[in-house]
Amino acid sequence: MSKTYRWAIVGLGNIAHSFVTYFNQPDGEIYAVCSRSQAKADQFASEHHIAKAYSQLSDLLADDQVDIVYVATPHNYHIETILPALAAGKHVFCEKAITMTSDQLAEAKALAHTKGLVLAEAMTLYHMPLYQKLHEFAVERHLGDLKMVQASFGSFKEPDPTNRFFNPDLAGGALLDIGVYALAFVREFLTAKPYLTGTTMHRFSSGVDEAETLSLRNANDELANVSLTFRAKMPKQGLVAYEGGYFTVDTYPRADQALFTASDGSTELIKAGDTTNAMNYEIAAMQQMIANHEPNTSLVKTTDVMDIMTAARQQWDFRYPFE
Repeated sequence: MSKTYRWAIVGLGNIAHSFVTYFNQPDGEIYAVCSRSQAKADQFASEHHIAKAYSQLSDLLADDQVDIVYVATPHNYHIETILPALAAGKHVFCEKAITMTSDQLAEAKALAHTKGLVLAEAMTLYHMPLYQKLHEFAVERHLGDLKMVQASFGSFKEPDPTNRFFNPDLAGGALLDIGVYALAFVREFLTAKPYLTGTTMHRFSSGVDEAETLSLRNANDELANVSLTFRAKMPKQGLVAYEGGYFTVDTYPRADQALFTASDGSTELIKAGDTTNAMNYEIAAMQQMIANHEPNTSLVKTTDVMDIMTAARQQWDFRYPFE
């Protein structure tokens, strides 16, 4: 008989509501929630028929029924939940960006390793079936070497310095919010760790990064470009170019189809998975890693992305007030 994994959610904002709404695992259940406000925790638990509601993280972590902690707080608070949860013997599934810096991530990874626990970032695209199919397609069609990956992500946000997107005290800015998706898409296809060759950033009036471009390269001479902005709508579009043709992937964070264009101009639509079931692919992968004691291969990609974001902020000489 398979084990039922009991999940606890820390942080009860919009993403937590989506997580609960779409959670559908035969061997998993959402058992507890935690918010700094007991009233908010109680209301959330009542609304979603969840057994336990806590206002203190320490009380939740002392509950031996909890197997996995899902961290859904703002990213500047992630490490404050990740480290105590791992120390308490809980597996951790954390929203992106998983931490603020490479140093924070290294500390969390070391603790997870010591404790024999799974630490994973909730980066949906690493688990969408489409991407595995694209990798297989590239091999089966003998597309040759990967040459270039491009990813854009633009979102128009009202220019309000108090909004979390632009608030430096809440770790606002485009890179850690939307850039993590674009860089994850790039890293999904690059065959070796990328490094930053150049970047430029424009600041919002509050001081956070409003828009930027990043240029990457790796040891296999694969190149990548990422373009991000919080002040203009741009498509969430990725392009992956091989010698024998290229994939165009729209809405890449949760894509279930891509267009292949061959060198002769002919096209083919490739489909796999289901966007509406996106969260369950990553939840199932998390439970499978725990059940089968599998290595978390996506954490390598997560680490490479965090290294790029940390390097970019260093080049910009950009630090948040709390750092």
